[in-house]
Parts: sequence; structure tokens; C-alpha cells
Amino acid sequence: MNVRRLIPTTAVAGAVVLGLTALSACSTSDAADGGNGDKLKVTASFYPMQFLTERIGGEHVAVTSLTKPGVEPHDLELTPRQIGSISESDYVLYLKGIQPAVDDAIKQSGVKNTVDAATLTTLENHGSEVSGHDHGHEGEEEHGHEEEAHEEHSEGDGHNHGEEGGADPHIWLDPVKYAEVAKGVGKSLEKADPDHAADYKKNTDALVAELGELNTAYATGLKNTSTKTFITTHSAFGYLAERYGLTQQGIAGIDPEAEPSPARIQEIHTIAEKEKATTVFFETLASDRTAKTLAKDTGLKTGVLDPLEGITDKSQGADYIEVMESNLAALQKALGAK
Repeated sequence: MNVRRLIPTTAVAGAVVLGLTALSACSTSDAADGGNGDKLKVTASFYPMQFLTERIGGEHVAVTSLTKPGVEPHDLELTPRQIGSISESDYVLYLKGIQPAVDDAIKQSGVKNTVDAATLTTLENHGSEVSGHDHGHEGEEEHGHEEEAHEEHSEGDGHNHGEEGGADPHIWLDPVKYAEVAKGVGKSLEKADPDHAADYKKNTDALVAELGELNTAYATGLKNTSTKTFITTHSAFGYLAERYGLTQQGIAGIDPEAEPSPARIQEIHTIAEKEKATTVFFETLASDRTAKTLAKDTGLKTGVLDPLEGITDKSQGADYIEVMESNLAALQKALGAK
């Protein structure tokens, strides 16, 4: 988005004296050739938000992600420069409750087009107090960064998020919920940059169709399996489990770095025998130590189930869709898909 077009020439001299960053941010050649100066400056909090803005924004956006590849998003600390870059954005997409440092910086940034992905779909609480769903999270510890998650969002969306842990933010691991978020992002980009609304709409429709195909692949691929239970070190897969009729048994809880208690390890051992679970899943960004220890103690195999919080050269795919397809193959193998 070219801020300069909105400024009459008489104001330019004064603005230059004031050192208006919008004017100095791009070189004159950019302005002349309609390069970066014309693009909407988008800040995305971490990979799932970056993927949406890049795919929907296409050639009209320049996207910066606050979380570098390989950094565990929950642990992110922002540099003063990153905080500055947020306030210079035309549009910010984030997911409240995953990264407290980002939530605070965005609140103070004063950016008009700020979108919390959590408000574009319905969040649920996958803690042990949820009745009517066995998500296999019993005995999980509740963690600090979950506790302030979505206080504002918990009103009026038809869900009681419970007192204990706030809502589960991992909505992008359910292709159906992620498609709902994609639609909301598309609409908000149309509003932020009406000149390119038709392209945003077209790109949104294409992405939503692709996520629909992914959902179909999961639904068919996981329909007939020997077991419905999978064990994971990071309890990020509550929405995915619920969508496809599976049970996630998290070893330690929603925090990927948390150490499980000996009692929980014993419990997992019992569950694995009873439910005929074969595999302990760990993830690419956190340590696999817990999974390997547990697998050794229980005679289970280990495998990778990627919570898709970032893409690195260790990821089983180049983008969200490819890694989700790898996750599906890993689940089919572990669950004994027929």
C-alpha cells in the first residue's frame, strides 16, 4: 500500500522535515517502478499466519514473520526493531494466546488493520474439564501462557472455555477451522486493500478448496484404523483428534518443553497397552528426549507429528499443505489404517 499517494505534494516537504518513516521507507526507484512501495506491509506472528497471508495476499503483499524458522513460537522474545516493524505495518495477523510477547506488542502498536485469527473461528477448551469429549488430556498440567488465552474471545462464542486453562489455540491443525480462518483473513485483506479485493477473493477461494481436499484426505484416510489413540509429547492435536474421531494422549500437556511426571508416564504405558497404541510422536522444533525415553520404557516406536509452528529444513514438506500430508501418512501408519 503506497502511503505516499495519500499525501498532497505540499505536505511532502513538511513530512520530510519530520522524517516521516513512510516516506523514507522506500527508495525512489521503488516508487517509480511500483515495486515494494505498492505492496501492503503485512506482519504475521508465526508460520500458520504467514502461510495464510502469503497465499491469500499473493503478489500484493510483503509479509514479515515475527517468528524465525526453527524458533519455538511459545518462547518468542521480540527485539525493539521487531516491535517497531509491527507499528509500521499496514496489516497484522496473529493468534492471541500463543505468544504473549506478540499480544502485548500488537496491543501497543496502534495498527488499524489488526486481526486476531482466534476471532475468525470458534475455540474450544481441550482441558480435562470439558465434558462429553474424551480428548485424553486428563492429568495434564495447565501452563501459564494458556491461562491468559482468549479471555475476551470466551464471551459470546457459544463455548464455555472453563476456568482452568483457557481455550486451546492450535486451530490451524484442523483444516476445517483453518479454512474458516482463511475466509476471515481474505475478507479483512479485501477491506484493508480494496484495490486488490478481487485477487484476494480468488486466492482465498483457491486456498479454501485446497484445505477442503486436505480435510477429505484426512477423513477418508483415518476412517478405518486398528486404534484411534495416538500419543504425543506436545498436546497440540486436540482439534485434529476431535475432527477425525481420534483420541490424543498428551504426555506432558500443551507446553512442548514440559517434563512429564513419572505418574503420567506410567499412565501412558497402561493406555498404550489398553488402546493398542504403537507410536510416541515428537515434533521437529522441540527436544525428542521425552519421546525416546518413553518409547524405550514402553517398547513403543517413535515418529514425527509436526504441529506446524514453523517450517525448517527438517520439516517433512515445504509448506503447510505438504507437512499436513506427511502428518496424515504418519498417523495412518501409527494407527494401522486399513
